[in-house]
Amino acid sequence: SSQVVTAAGWPTILFIRPPFLLHPLDAMSSAGGQRPPANRMTLQTFKGRLGGAQKGFRLLKKKRDALKARFQALLKDIVDAKLQVGTGLKDASFSLAKAHWANSGDDITSTVVERAKRPSVLCKLVAENVAGVSIPVFKMSHDPTKDASVQTLGVAHGGAVINACRETYFKAVTQLVRLASLQTAFKTLDEEIKMTSRRVNALEYVLIPRIEDTIAYITQEMDEQSREEFFRVKKVVEKKKAKLAREKAEAEKAATASGKPTGEAIDAPSMFDGKKDSDLIF
Repeated sequence: SSQVVTAAGWPTILFIRPPFLLHPLDAMSSAGGQRPPANRMTLQTFKGRLGGAQKGFRLLKKKRDALKARFQALLKDIVDAKLQVGTGLKDASFSLAKAHWANSGDDITSTVVERAKRPSVLCKLVAENVAGVSIPVFKMSHDPTKDASVQTLGVAHGGAVINACRETYFKAVTQLVRLASLQTAFKTLDEEIKMTSRRVNALEYVLIPRIEDTIAYITQEMDEQSREEFFRVKKVVEKKKAKLAREKAEAEKAATASGKPTGEAIDAPSMFDGKKDSDLIF
């Protein structure tokens, strides 16, 4: 809608329909008042467009169904991963408390941070193709050789408990990376499914009906043109017959007035007759 201020100063609200709500013929008229020419070339062009639109509609529908199937599978995996992450983080917190208790109640967090010089766990982002859609996936890699400085922690007392705490946290981090990968893929698939559904709906409810209506309009106009042409030819033939009959009647009337015989054949000698001609003497 838009507002137009009149001369009196009162605004007048004009409601304008968007282009996708217009009828196909109305949309063509509003685009400039021009309709496609009704001929066979235009009809074949729109039939080709209709075939391409229907093929694209079928392909996009199959793509949407495949994405929805993967979406449902990801939803189940995310639910399981969230439960595993909750259990893993709870076990990791309990193991950290046990490691503090085994280390005579001292906090080992600052010591671990001081010894961790290089990260031993790295995440790489790779792309996985699902029905033509690139889905980001996180791949975790672990290098145990970089944990040598931390493995000597708690040699005097509580070393086994600290190692068990490190293993528990490693499992929790693995589950967290898996959950992050699943949720990223879930969000990407959700956006792609929305976009594909909009395309499918646009093809099914806007573009294909508009092309079909245009084809029906062109076919109707061509049928009307053929009927007009047949009627015109019929009228021309009737007028020609009437003209010939009138000319014949006038010729007969003129011949009757002049006393000449009408309708009689002229008795001319035949060149194929066997009678011999008379001799000529010079």
